[in-house]
Amino acid sequence: MKIIGITGRSGCGKSSATNFLAEQGYPCIDADRIAREVLLPGSACLAQLQASFGQDILESDGTLKRHLLADRAFATPEGTRTLTAITQPEILRRIEERLRQAETGGAGMAFVDGAVIVGTPFEARCDALILITAPYETSVQRICSRDGISEEMARRRLDAQTPLEELRRAATVEIVNDGTVPQLIEQIKAYLASLRKEEHG
Repeated sequence: MKIIGITGRSGCGKSSATNFLAEQGYPCIDADRIAREVLLPGSACLAQLQASFGQDILESDGTLKRHLLADRAFATPEGTRTLTAITQPEILRRIEERLRQAETGGAGMAFVDGAVIVGTPFEARCDALILITAPYETSVQRICSRDGISEEMARRRLDAQTPLEELRRAATVEIVNDGTVPQLIEQIKAYLASLRKEEHG
């Protein structure tokens, strides 16, 4: 089974691309959603996060105060690295589990969508990597309207992510999403057509 990664920074429109691929019947594993799952009450990661970022990051019912954790973790490069070191192994384990299910189900191609594929052990598992990009200010506006946060917070979030140049070096193909969702989908369709052509070579 071919594994194709889809990556990009916040607000680039990755989810629009994967929603379309899922509608076409391709298995799509959302690594960012799995990253949220490993932070749900009862997850083994939470006690480690408390030890690093403070006992008060959890509510009394065990729910994570996401904004508080994000503020502390993304305040310094060390904090970001610590967060990754705690959550990444469990995220990767869950992704592999879902890929096995897709392959067992007979899928010939599966997509893994995640902001943090490049620079992780999972990068080597991808047969190809699609990078979706958008102009910086466009991304800022999309993040603000999606998450209801200030422009300053959106910029901080973007600036804490993997630099675009690093993503470009790793990518097999770059799709620029600076227009509408239908325009993005046309580019995805063209890429799928080129993949099928390669396969039938």
